[in-house]
Amino acid sequence: MKNKILKLGVLLLMVMFTQTSCDNGFAELNQDPTKASTINPNFQFTWTQLRTSGGRYENWRAGLIYSSMMIQHMAATCGYWTGDKYTFNGSYSSSLFDRAYTEQVKDIQDLVNTLETVEGSDQTMLGMAKIWRVVIFHRLTDLYGDIPYSEAGKGVLEGIDRPKYDSQESIYMDMLNELEAGIALLGNGGFGGADLIYAGDAEAWKRFGHSLMLRLAMRLSEADPSTAQSWASKAINGGLMASNADDAFIQHTNGPASINNNGFGEVLDKASGFGDDCPRLSATIVDWMTATGDPRLNVIGELPEDGSGVHNGMPNGLDEVTILENANGTTPQAFSRINPELVRVSSPMFFMTYAESELLVAEAAMRGWGGGDAADHYANGVRAAMHVYSHYDATFDIDDASIDDYLAANPFDSADGMRQIGWQYWAVTLLNEYEAYANYRRTGYPDLTPINYPGNISNGQIPVRLAYPGNAAGFDAFDAALSAQGMGNDPIGWMTVPVWWDK
Repeated sequence: MKNKILKLGVLLLMVMFTQTSCDNGFAELNQDPTKASTINPNFQFTWTQLRTSGGRYENWRAGLIYSSMMIQHMAATCGYWTGDKYTFNGSYSSSLFDRAYTEQVKDIQDLVNTLETVEGSDQTMLGMAKIWRVVIFHRLTDLYGDIPYSEAGKGVLEGIDRPKYDSQESIYMDMLNELEAGIALLGNGGFGGADLIYAGDAEAWKRFGHSLMLRLAMRLSEADPSTAQSWASKAINGGLMASNADDAFIQHTNGPASINNNGFGEVLDKASGFGDDCPRLSATIVDWMTATGDPRLNVIGELPEDGSGVHNGMPNGLDEVTILENANGTTPQAFSRINPELVRVSSPMFFMTYAESELLVAEAAMRGWGGGDAADHYANGVRAAMHVYSHYDATFDIDDASIDDYLAANPFDSADGMRQIGWQYWAVTLLNEYEAYANYRRTGYPDLTPINYPGNISNGQIPVRLAYPGNAAGFDAFDAALSAQGMGNDPIGWMTVPVWWDK
């Protein structure tokens, strides 16, 4: 681990040097693709992976305040943590859109262009870059719907300053094709240690690529079942993640530069001088884990400060006034925080896990789309989800005997299988909040009770997307995208219009 942290630090210092010592380095590279060697693709890939993990700004706003609160992983009473009350804050809602297009998208498009156009480029690098580009756009379109895609990030490359907004349907079809193409390119070569996910392991990237393909395929389950089935079958037959060793995450570090930090940690890590103390674990997740005897509760939660000795989740929808009338506690100190060891600036940031992959196969099997026995994959998924926390610290691992007891007490029931899978998927995507929010909108699980807070923007229903930046209105491409999705000009209303795959 010390060697990995040192290597990450050296890589990032080199990236920072490259960024600052070459005036507008990315623009120069885009203007003349023959100069690709002026920026080492290794450094650019590292940089882009870290920017995809994200910083404090977007992780705090789009990730925590909105996604984690709407999905009822977290709850809070502070005036600015209002995601579970469905109020509107334009800069919070658009934060990931704003950051992604100025950082992640621009850099990954530049890297892919370099690897596609410069003679002799490493094709395994190109395959990994294509897969990572899907990671970036997959998250963006799930949150915002129709987005700039085919022309995005090409202001310097092709002089496209106002890219068109592609339909989410067309984006999904292209992302699936890109995953297939990217996987096919994987062989010898690659980014080596500059790859913060798998250290350049092409076989691990193939398993990740196919698991990501399965996730995208299942996202289409209600919008285009036949296409979903076809791609799900292709993904399963291609070879999915095989164990927790395949989990896709970046192990962050505390320095030597803030770019190395976990964005959630930059919000919640009190030990590093940040430490927003507003959020607590939601009553929804605490009560469900308590009722099912889930051994993860003592891993994800920190006991309340009131000395009760038992976990207590905060109900969603409370504020600094209504908490005084709440029977479960009248101060935030009466409720469980998330375990601070999970939200350090040095904590891992997850993109996809073996547990998610297995639960998706279980769902595919329930639908008759292949994959074998749904009960077996469900059990594999739950078992893997219990082991996820070993990535944070070996002492957080749940022992197999406790997992066996949990599965015996909560057996898979095919008559209720979709619901069980949905709850478990929601549980394992704690701190992968964008994915938790997306899968809930697709499946309707877990069974969440919406909050009808005074002045909410959605008539007491959980919003179904985040809102675009308001300053985009008035441009032809953006206005056309609003019209195509049946959306008006009022940003507040955008959050109540489902994205294409949300049926």
